[in-house]
Amino acid sequence: MKRIIVLMILVFFSVETLKAQIKTVSYNVVNNEINSNNPLPSEEPFFISGILPKDVEMVAVVLNRSGKNPNRSDEYSWKRAFDFEVSQYEIFVSNPLRSNEQYDLELFFYKRAEEEQMESIKSSINKNLESYIRANLEVTGGGIKTNNSNQVVITQMNQIVEDALEDYRHFLGRDFKGFSEIVRQKLEQKDRLKLNKARFNLIGKNKEDNDKAAYAAQYISELIEVVQNESDQYLDNSLLSLVDIRTVSNYPTERKPGTLPLNFGYGTIPIKRSLASTEYLHGPYAGLSLPLGNRTFTKFLGNASFSTGVFLQNFESSQGDQIEGQIIGIPIYAGLGYKVFRVFRFNVGAVSLNMDNGMGSQHYIQPFAGISLEFNIWMGLNDRR
Repeated sequence: MKRIIVLMILVFFSVETLKAQIKTVSYNVVNNEINSNNPLPSEEPFFISGILPKDVEMVAVVLNRSGKNPNRSDEYSWKRAFDFEVSQYEIFVSNPLRSNEQYDLELFFYKRAEEEQMESIKSSINKNLESYIRANLEVTGGGIKTNNSNQVVITQMNQIVEDALEDYRHFLGRDFKGFSEIVRQKLEQKDRLKLNKARFNLIGKNKEDNDKAAYAAQYISELIEVVQNESDQYLDNSLLSLVDIRTVSNYPTERKPGTLPLNFGYGTIPIKRSLASTEYLHGPYAGLSLPLGNRTFTKFLGNASFSTGVFLQNFESSQGDQIEGQIIGIPIYAGLGYKVFRVFRFNVGAVSLNMDNGMGSQHYIQPFAGISLEFNIWMGLNDRR
């Protein structure tokens, strides 16, 4: 018996090792065709590979379940390593796709931005930031006021930069982190300025008014300079420019066949009732486990299960009482189980028993615990998960 169990475990782990090999699907950019029009792998990681177009430095893919919130999509990317000459890219999709579902795929192709592009984007961002600041800062006799709070001003300036860079990626993969604490402090400085009767771009009747107006203009120019310097610092590093987007919509994934998890194990039933002392009944059992979730996506619930089955024998107490099943002649159990090491399942629950002491039969529900080996029997059914 021990040899058979060891052999089954070895076969199980050999099969799992073979299954661990990661699949690769190819994308044909000319025909906009993926995996030769076959369904994408489901419930396992895989690679997407393809021929690298000329001068393309980075390829990114975004996957999202069709009709679902795009904010929950997954993005993966490949980038050319240094100056090595390569002819193909290979993107690792680490989060498995769900079985028998449809997905939207978007592939983004990036080249290194040319110098003219960099100068153009810098100029555009700087002009937009300057226009925003001048439009939102108002010089009054009491000081410099903004139409929004300092935090809103920073958030909106961050958005100006992010919107301008929508079709660009930082070569090192770094996103624009937003304007720094220096900009925040510069904005707070305006709250301490007292200008009284000064007006922006208006020459006053005396030197004091002129000085205050000049000071306000200087402050606004300094704020614009600080903001532009920080955006230029980010843009000084090479950017990648988006040159093409390819879309594959409503593409299916593989249907995983249904399985029937069978358990064969050994359990213990403690029983006292009318006996002189607690006795422990031991015996083999067999049954089915119904997982509470898909282990690929919810590990805990995927390992947990509702289990039911039968003990394969009846029992007899030390004083000769017959202990057996009520409905089908052998004890029936039900309970919860948890799978460990991908092959063993611990079960706890309750078992239905009849105890006959010669003076009549009484029905009891008793707790039990056991450990079993679990095997997935392929049913050849298509299971929507």
